[in-house]
This record gives sequence, structure tokens and C-alpha cells, in this order.
Amino acid sequence: MGALRERGQITLSLVAVQEGSIVGHILFSPVTIESDNETYPAVSLGPTAVLPELQRQGIGSLLIKAGLEECRKVGHERVVVLGHAEYNDPQVSYGVRCEYNVPDEVFMALELRKGANRGKVGTAKYQPEFNEV
Repeated sequence: MGALRERGQITLSLVAVQEGSIVGHILFSPVTIESDNETYPAVSLGPTAVLPELQRQGIGSLLIKAGLEECRKVGHERVVVLGHAEYNDPQVSYGVRCEYNVPDEVFMALELRKGANRGKVGTAKYQPEFNEV
């Protein structure tokens, strides 16, 4: 994600610290959602990482909650998530699709402001660095 940082394309980066050591990290970056006649902004949640020995203890969930709240506070209205199916609810896509050929159950679009996705359909376009992974 250094390339995103170099281009100034990080919306938010948070770390979890335990006993003076970084044990988790979450990143949000800009995304555009494009339809045939409209383009509107969103942010992408991910990647999220927690040290393997500390996973399943709620650290990632706390990072996500804090990140979503901070994004909401600074005025972002919607977020997209491409991740593990057990954490996503594909019913919450609001007609937004992922630009990558992935199963529906691993992609989700959320509203940070109630009604922000109403009538907003299209394809989420990620930063070009995500094509290099």
C-alpha cells in the first residue's frame, strides 16, 4: 500500500496498539462508483490486518468500527468492502457492483449516511494499485 501512500490516495489509516506494539491496521482509500450517467465518490475499506496470534479477539472489528465512524465524521457517505464472505452481507450492495470478477458474497456497499446509496447504482472502481496485487 506504499504506492497508495506515495500518490496521496489514502483516506484513513488506523492502527491498533497493544502494550506499545502495533497489532492491527486498517486502511481506507478513495473509490469512484460509476454508472452510465453518473459518477460519485465512496471509500474502500481494506485491507484490514491483525497479527495472527491476536485474531478473533475483536481487534479487527474495533478498527472497522472506529474507521467507519471517522469516515462518517469527516463527511464520507458510502463505503465499499471486498473481503471474506463470513463478514459481508451481499444483500447490502444497493445495486453497486465490484469492478473485479468476484462472487457477490464477498462484496458489499454500505451507507455511512442514511439514504446515501438510494438510487445510486454502478460499478465500484478502485485505485490502480489494487490491480497490481
